[in-house]
Amino acid sequence: MDSPLSQKSLPNGPRPPRLAFVTVPLLISLFYNALSLLTLPFLGDSVNTLLADMGQATGQAIAPLDAEQITVVLWTSFVLLSGIILLLYFTRRGVLEGRAWGRVASMVIAVLSLLAFPLGTVLGVVMLIGAFDREVQAYTQR
Repeated sequence: MDSPLSQKSLPNGPRPPRLAFVTVPLLISLFYNALSLLTLPFLGDSVNTLLADMGQATGQAIAPLDAEQITVVLWTSFVLLSGIILLLYFTRRGVLEGRAWGRVASMVIAVLSLLAFPLGTVLGVVMLIGAFDREVQAYTQR
């Protein structure tokens, strides 16, 4: 039996079938970014290798980072990835609860993910199809 709190947070009526077009790509992105966050501590040695490769590709000499600078880069990446993960989680939750802001946030995420070729592009297109579905729009009117 559902508690009064869970009934209060859900909109009336069944969930539309195309709501999964929005929530599943958000979940995939959430897991992908969580996996990236878990691998972050092991990237310390590869930061200078990446900078050297970029310098070689552009023809400019890029000085390697010292240990303290690498630590700053990794912590900054940690904070940014954590923020992205929280945004994805709360956006998915908002869409499932029928919140209008969740649908709008998912559309912004979808448009930005179009730039991440090829997987992000596919996920972004699927999310936009779901977000512009009439039943999903009606479901997320709170």
